[in-house]
Amino acid sequence: METITTLLSQQHHDCDKLFAQTEASVATTQWERATTDFDRFLAAMEQHFTREEQILFPQVENHMGHTGGPTAVMRMEHEQMRQIFTEMAACITHSDQEQYLGLAETLLILMQQHNAKEEQILYPMSDNLLSHQFPALLEQLHQPGNKV
Repeated sequence: METITTLLSQQHHDCDKLFAQTEASVATTQWERATTDFDRFLAAMEQHFTREEQILFPQVENHMGHTGGPTAVMRMEHEQMRQIFTEMAACITHSDQEQYLGLAETLLILMQQHNAKEEQILYPMSDNLLSHQFPALLEQLHQPGNKV
């Protein structure tokens, strides 16, 4: 049976592949390809963040009765990553390989720590709290481009 953990963890892996692909394009100074790869990576990350922030997190918060705790931390980390995305986009625009690769290192560490917290704590907790809503919730989480 598909769960929140399996679905959203797979999205993490998909985003990780796009991240690595973009980094490879930048490392070989293929700037046109890097632009396309980064756009795909950024779109996948934003879609994933949107699914969490507009679908999953509100459901968890509603069930818990507050907006603090793990979802607040995840939102804060999303914002930190978005700031790095902005800087990385500028590096690609200016063909700044060294700065991009430095930011990529920082982002990789942040994503690894963030994803571990979600995959080991938040998603399993969500599976337990929201199991009665699985069919409808999983359907929403599957919707492409779902800006609720």
